[in-house]
Amino acid sequence: MRLRTVTAGPALAVFVATAVALGALPAAASTGARSSGSSAPAAAAALLAAPTVSVTNVNAHLQQLQTIATSNSGNRATGTAGHTATTTYLQQKLQAAGFTVTVQTCTTCSGGSAKNIIADWPGGDTSNTYMFGAHSDSVSAGPGINDDGSGSASLLEAALVFAANSPTMTNHVRFGWWAGEEQGLIGSKFYVNSLTTAQKTAIKAYGTFDMIASTNGGYFVTGTDAIAVKLREYFTSISVPTETSTECCSDDGSFRNAGIPSSINSTGASYTKTSAQVTKWGGTAGQAYDTCYHKACDSYPSNINTTSLGRWANAELYSVWTLTTATSTANDFSVALSPSTATVAPGSSATATVSTATTSGSAQTVALTSSGAPSGVTVSFSPASVTSGGSSTMTVATTTAAATGSYTITVTGTGSATHTASYTLTLSSTGGCAGAGQLLGNPGFETATTPWTASTGVVGSNTGDAAPRTGTRDAWLGGVGSTNTKTLSQSVTVPTGCSVYTLSFYLKITTSETTSSTQYDKLTVKVGTTTLQTFSNLNVSAYTLRSYNLASFAGQTVTLTFTGTEDSSLKTSFVIDDTALTVS
Repeated sequence: MRLRTVTAGPALAVFVATAVALGALPAAASTGARSSGSSAPAAAAALLAAPTVSVTNVNAHLQQLQTIATSNSGNRATGTAGHTATTTYLQQKLQAAGFTVTVQTCTTCSGGSAKNIIADWPGGDTSNTYMFGAHSDSVSAGPGINDDGSGSASLLEAALVFAANSPTMTNHVRFGWWAGEEQGLIGSKFYVNSLTTAQKTAIKAYGTFDMIASTNGGYFVTGTDAIAVKLREYFTSISVPTETSTECCSDDGSFRNAGIPSSINSTGASYTKTSAQVTKWGGTAGQAYDTCYHKACDSYPSNINTTSLGRWANAELYSVWTLTTATSTANDFSVALSPSTATVAPGSSATATVSTATTSGSAQTVALTSSGAPSGVTVSFSPASVTSGGSSTMTVATTTAAATGSYTITVTGTGSATHTASYTLTLSSTGGCAGAGQLLGNPGFETATTPWTASTGVVGSNTGDAAPRTGTRDAWLGGVGSTNTKTLSQSVTVPTGCSVYTLSFYLKITTSETTSSTQYDKLTVKVGTTTLQTFSNLNVSAYTLRSYNLASFAGQTVTLTFTGTEDSSLKTSFVIDDTALTVS
């Protein structure tokens, strides 16, 4: 994205008029200051079902762009080997998926040989073409992973998912990746100037996606074209409010100046976030949407907000799908159990996590039931229904009258379809490892807070540096930057007679502290009165698996406690996800 001082003119007049007109639109409900919101709530069911994009796959493309930059003097600027490698990567992926790819040499770009990549999906009315674009270059100062690797990678994955679903086309879709944006929108201008009047008329709307994963960003949809309408429709369905932006400029300008309805879509660049925007989206007021804008630190993965990246990728695909196809993908989901077996003595109980995932279409409500439990065994679910993508804790309770033996319990998820998963319960005679399995309730924090006891705001749908490792929720201690103490705890009974007692969790630590020797902020992990380990601002790391042997606590009911403390300044975040206490 290029920010510059703009003088009045036809293009600016359209831009400002659009911003003023859209500024009067009512905002959607706030998602809260530290909440990412639901990625696909029930409201989405009202939308035409479209395929979904995996943010993991988008991140894989970003990793490839980072690798390209690292191998080519740290950037992907137009006219460099890094940009050439970027366009080659895009071309190969799109051609392999079945797109008709045009590699257009931009003779007015740096060096006179930079490439625009234009990809058309076969079919649809070409006189009604909807076009989606991003710029493929970076500035020379850095790898350009948010600016605009995020737009390039999300559109690439949206295009690949679109192709994989082989939709029935009504209108035509075209994707474009532009060279020379950072030098003055040169590649997109070159492309638009190469079109005939009829070809320009055929493009009913153009949307550009430039910086959609800013770490302190918002959700800006600026335009009145058909693509902008669909984007707002999608974000409304997932209860994420949008605004228009006053930041300028990107490749939408090249199309708008040619009379093509256009929009710019972004999470923001160097402008600062307001307090009102923090209320809407979370983040930090008074700081730039992207503090690494046009800098070397615009790199992967540190400068990517995975939550917004995933939301935008799915908003893009939703817009493509609903504007150009007559195909509706059926809503569907999957069900899995972890662990899927347990051995207990009669009179004991075991727990397992029932995980669901949206496999196609939109998320839906899935009701959980069980069958096959023998006399003296009851199965319950907390909660009894989830939105696909969420999880539930299954508790298998036995009485002393339950007969020993091995039994298969079938867990059934019922929504628009029915799916099952099997659980093997072995009731052993006295002795042995009674109560084997994973013992913690709500181990991934996906079902509210219970049975955890936590300080206010610790468990939730966090974003940015505190984004979950998996699922949509985690536990975040610290992250305030002033004197505070936050706790997270759960009581658990550790059975006797087992050979393995492993407590594990994933921990991510980020800090604003600059010291390399002093522990200002700490996270203490305790079982009962025993301290297992203390972490601090000196232990900065990405999500890392931490494991401890709890064999010495067999036969006891103990409380697992995480205590985070910060001093008076400079925040440190301790983020915990995917906990487990596994015995066998």
